Formats: sequence, C-alpha cells, structure tokens
Amino acid sequence: MKVLVIGSGGREHALSHKLKQSERVDEVFVIPGNDAMVNVATVVSDIKETEHDQILNFAKEQGIEWVVIGPEQPLTEGLADVLTQAGIKVFGPNQKAAQIEGSKSFAKELMAKYDIPTAEYAVVTTKQEALDYLDSHPAPIVLKQDGLAAGKGVIVAMTHEEAVGAIELFYQNGDAEVVFEEFLAGEEFSLMVFVNDDFIIPFDVIAQDHKRAYDGDLGPNTGGMGAYCPVSHISDDVLKVTNETIAYPIARAMHEEGLNYFGLLYIGAIITEDGPKVIEFNARFGDPECQVLLTKMESDLIEVLEALERKEDIQLQWSDDAVVGVVLASEGYPGSYDKGHKVYGYDGSLDYYISGLKKEEDWVTSGGRVMLAVGKGASIQEAVERSYKKVGQITSDGLFHRKDIAHRAL
Repeated sequence: MKVLVIGSGGREHALSHKLKQSERVDEVFVIPGNDAMVNVATVVSDIKETEHDQILNFAKEQGIEWVVIGPEQPLTEGLADVLTQAGIKVFGPNQKAAQIEGSKSFAKELMAKYDIPTAEYAVVTTKQEALDYLDSHPAPIVLKQDGLAAGKGVIVAMTHEEAVGAIELFYQNGDAEVVFEEFLAGEEFSLMVFVNDDFIIPFDVIAQDHKRAYDGDLGPNTGGMGAYCPVSHISDDVLKVTNETIAYPIARAMHEEGLNYFGLLYIGAIITEDGPKVIEFNARFGDPECQVLLTKMESDLIEVLEALERKEDIQLQWSDDAVVGVVLASEGYPGSYDKGHKVYGYDGSLDYYISGLKKEEDWVTSGGRVMLAVGKGASIQEAVERSYKKVGQITSDGLFHRKDIAHRAL
C-alpha cells in the first residue's frame, strides 16, 4: 500500500521511518516533509499541511490507503474530517475530538465532568481577574494559554513575580482565555494510547520528556529537549493505575460525548501523593517521545492501526533496548533564534531524526529544535553514552543541547 504522513518535524520523520519498515507498505509520502526525510519517504514539499483540498487531491491521485497526521494544527483545523469524508483512512482525530488538545478549558471541563484526576483549575479571561485570582491562589501556580502554543504556552510560576510576568505576557493583547492550575509536585511521564472511540490499546512502555531548556530542569518550557524509554524507576503498578483511572475513563468520556476519537492520545501525567493525575492531553504523539518509543517498538505500525480500526486487541512488541534521544536546538530557543547556521557531521543516518535542517550547499538550520540524536543500548547508561556520541559528531556554532538527558533514570 501507499501511505501519506502529514508534517515536517522529527516526529513525522520517525513516523515515516516506522511506516517504511512495514512489509505492507510500498511507498511513504510526506507533506510537506523536510529535506532530510528523503532517507525514508518521497517528500512532497510543494503542498502545505494547511492546504487540505490539495492534500485530498494528492491522496486520491496516488491511491493513498492510510494518512497519518503528525502535528496538532492540521487536526484542530479539521484535516481528518476532509479526508475521512472522502473515504480515505486517517490516523488522527476529527476536529471536534482534537479539542482535547486544542482547548485547555475543553479538556479540563471534560475531566471535571467525568471525575478524571487532574489539578484544580479556573479559567480566567481578563487581566484584572487574573491578578485578583493570584491574590487568593498564590505561587507556585501554573498558567496555560488556551489554544495551540507548540508546547510553549505553559508557564510554571514558582514565585509571585514570575506569575505576574506570565499574566502580563498572556494578556498583553487584551482579554484572553487562560487556565490557572494548582501546582502539582511529583515525577512526570508520558503515556501514549491508541484510541478508537471507547476501545484503546495503551502502550506498555512509558517515556519521560525533558521540557525545560537547560540542565537541571532549569529555564523556560520548550517543546521538549530530549526523551528516553523505558522509565524503569516508575513501576508497572503506576502504569496500571494510570490506565484504570485516566486512559480508560477518558476514552469512555469521549465516547459519551460523541467525539468518535480515532488516533493517538498522549497523556502527560504526574505522580502525586494521591496517585497519577493528568497534566495535559495531546491529540497526537509527543515530540520527542514519539522518536524514542517508535525506535523501541518492534510491532508493524500498519498492523497496529488495522487492529485498532477493527477494535481488536493486539499485543505491542518491544525490543529489550533502552532508547535515549537528545535534542540539538538553535541558540535562543524557545525564544527568538537565528536560522541559517551551518551544521556539519549529519550524513543522512537514521540515528538522527530531523526537524529543523534544510539542504543548501551545506546543511543549515531552519527551526528551533533542529534534530534529535538517538542512542540504543542494553541499559539507559549505554543508550545515553551512544546518543551523546551521536551529538558529538555534529558541529555548528548555532546549536545547544542539554547534557543531562535521562538523569532521573541514571
């Protein structure tokens, strides 16, 4: 069969690679892709991921059997609806269901209605109300901009000054919908769940992401600076409770609400004294968790999608390897950064998943997060050493990376 991946980042590079490995797949196309994805797919760079009609026409012309949508924006803009209405199979939720990521307030209200454990919250729409709320709910406190923010619309304010700064930022253009949440202390992890309405196939392996920009979990929130799996210091019991109290109940809740969710649900969870609680839901794979989890997964992704479509239980297969991924990002990310810095040492190897490189005479940077160096090993220690060896093969005056990825596991 022919399959089409939508997106241009490292997550989509990994999805394309995983689909290419399937014995069922003859050709993988990617729209719009990036210059490095030619090692796994036919890159169709002249169509944008926002051009739904052109994507539909391309899928029809090529006889595409499955479309896998990587990023959140095409999902919240209804690309899955356009394709499924034309009879094309899509892995990725419809527009209504994608609100679980697209609207923080929608997700919180759904959790409140169905008693799914999460932080206490309030939705605040004006700056004065926000300052008043802060007086009665002092820092530490979490502020989340409603809508999509590429993983950067969350500020964890540990002091009153940081909270006021976040309020100034989020309300700088007038009234806005901002979710204020109680600060939860504990260890975070990422659980991916295949969902078809009220039927789910949860991953039996969790990953842990590093959100903060700098070593020691310091600095601003980012889209993720690295990830690893398995997270062996978080027990199987925690995963079992997370499935029982969060994964299955949210699938039933979405079914009750008539959302007809079909796709990947990302559960960002935290282990509290009261058990696991939801920090956030995403309507797609996390990035960079996707890259490390799909590297560890041995199951044929197409076979998993077709079992999911039939609501048929399938045992996911995993390698024994630990997998670690380290992000190389542009200096200044997640704030402003320059593009066009030359990058040396990248040879097209699939030890790297690329999100922000383009090919000119040399490879040059074209985004905030530029690439993920992946290492595998019999232990986390060995995987860490191998991933940092891959980092060391890349040279550029415009990149930085964290030096402590997987430190909790070590």
